[in-house]
Amino acid sequence: MADAAIGQIVGVLAAIVSTASFAPQAWKIIWTRNTKGLSAGMYVLTVSAFALWLGYGLLKRDWALIVPNALCLVLSLFILTMILVPRRTSTEIAGTIEKGLTKGHGPNDEL
Repeated sequence: MADAAIGQIVGVLAAIVSTASFAPQAWKIIWTRNTKGLSAGMYVLTVSAFALWLGYGLLKRDWALIVPNALCLVLSLFILTMILVPRRTSTEIAGTIEKGLTKGHGPNDEL
């Protein structure tokens, strides 16, 4: 019984850390508008892997596989998109996201 609980805790922590691992790269792209040095090939493989894991989780109806892999798929797909689109488009996308994140936090914004 205790082993199962420990296994569940480790699994949840692994899912949280795996999902969170893509956030710093996504934030960096949004704030710097820079994808230089990122490998499109690596992100194609990463997106493919998460899509397959998500499919596997859906087939098994296993939420512990579905939720983290869906979140990782979205984040890694965002990063891949930002790598592949022209610089002007990626700058516009990042600017739109940044405006949405900072809306209501500026000195002239209404609360």
